[in-house]
Amino acid sequence: MSAVAKRLTRSCFVGHVKLGGDAPTVIQSMTNTDTADYLATALQTAELARAGSELVRITVNSPEAAAAVPKIREHLDRMNCNVPLIGDFHYNGHRLLTEHPACAEALAKYRINPGNVGFGKKKDEQFAKMVELACKYDKPVRIGVNWGSLDQELLARIMDENSGRPQPLDATEIMRHAMVTSALESAAKAEEVGLSGEKIILSCKVSSVQDLIAIYRELSKRANYALHLGLTEAGMGSKGIVASTAALSVLLQEGIGDTIRISLTPEPGGSRTQEVIVGQEILQTMGLRAFTPMVVACPGCGRTTSSLFQELAGEVQDFVRAKMPEWKLRYDGVENMTLAVMGCIVNGPGESKHANIGISLPGTGETPSVPVYEDGQKTVTLKGDNIANEFKQIIERYVERTYTKKLKS
Repeated sequence: MSAVAKRLTRSCFVGHVKLGGDAPTVIQSMTNTDTADYLATALQTAELARAGSELVRITVNSPEAAAAVPKIREHLDRMNCNVPLIGDFHYNGHRLLTEHPACAEALAKYRINPGNVGFGKKKDEQFAKMVELACKYDKPVRIGVNWGSLDQELLARIMDENSGRPQPLDATEIMRHAMVTSALESAAKAEEVGLSGEKIILSCKVSSVQDLIAIYRELSKRANYALHLGLTEAGMGSKGIVASTAALSVLLQEGIGDTIRISLTPEPGGSRTQEVIVGQEILQTMGLRAFTPMVVACPGCGRTTSSLFQELAGEVQDFVRAKMPEWKLRYDGVENMTLAVMGCIVNGPGESKHANIGISLPGTGETPSVPVYEDGQKTVTLKGDNIANEFKQIIERYVERTYTKKLKS
C-alpha cells in the first residue's frame, strides 16, 4: 500500500459501506437505464456491483421511478446483491420523497443539487424539505454542485460582490469561488435544518482538470466534510480515461477524496462497467487499494514481432478478472498478486522475477521456450501450442497454495 496520507474527514455509513474518516476511497457508479423499468435497472446495478462498484446511483426523476425504487432494492436482495442505492434528485425530489416513503426508505443516500432543487422563494423551502426527510429516515446526503447547473442567484450575488473588489477576480476564479461557496453554504443550511455534519458529503463537479483540482484543494482547506470526486462529463474512450486520471490522481495523491466516480460516456450499446474498472485501476495503480491481480506487460518493440505475448497478456488479464469474484470469496489477499507477461529476453526474466508469477516469451530469433518464474524462482519451461492454458493453470495452483483460505461463516 502507498504511504499517501489520506485526509481525515467526517465519516458515515452509506448502507453497509463506510465513507470518509479513515476508510479507503470508495468506487461509485451510476446506471443509465430508465429507473421506472425496475428490472433493467436492477440488472444493470447488479452488473456494476459485480464489476466492483461499491455504491450505485440511480436517477429518481418521476413518480414512476420513485415507485420502482423499492422493487429494485427487493430484486437486488433476491440476487444477493447488497450494493447501496443512491437516489439522484433534481427539481422535484422534495415531492417524490414525500409522496413515496418506501422510496425514501429503500435508498441508502440522497443526492441533492443545490442549483436546481428549486427556484426563487421555493428553493430554500424545498431544500429544507429534502434534508428533513433525510433526517427522518436517517440517510446521508451528498450535496452535489455542478457547474452546468450552478445556483444563478448565488452566482449573481458573487459577481456583484466581485465588482466591488479592489482587484476583481477573473471569470475562472469567480466560477471556482461560486462552486465552493454553493457547497459550503448548502452544507451549513443542511446542518441548520438538523442534518449531522457526519452525514453530509460534498462534491463540486466540473469538466476541466485544472478547475477540478483547484476547487477541491480549496474545499478541503475550508471544511472537513467527506468529499466525492469526479469530472462531471469526462468524455469518451481514452480522452475520458486520461482526463479523469489526470485530475483524480493529483487530488488522491494529496489525500483528498473519499469516494470517486469516473463519468465515462460509453460506446453505443457498450457496458457501463468500464467506468468502474477505470476507477479501480486508478486507485490500484497509485497503491491506494487493491481490487484484482495486476498484470505487467511490455509494450513490444522490434525484438517482439510475434503477437503471442500481446494475446497472452490479454488472456491473463481477462482470466484473473473473471476468476476474481470466486477468489475474493475463497481467499484473502489474492487481489495483491502481481503477474508479468513479457515479450523478450531483455526485460522479460527480470520483470518476471519481480512479480509473484511471471512468464518471459521468446522474442524474434530467440529459443522457442518460455520460462515461468514464481516468487523470483524459475519453476518450469513451457513449450508447444498450449502455453496460455498451462500458464493459467499455474496461476490457479499458485493462488490455491499461497493465499489464506477464508473461513466459512
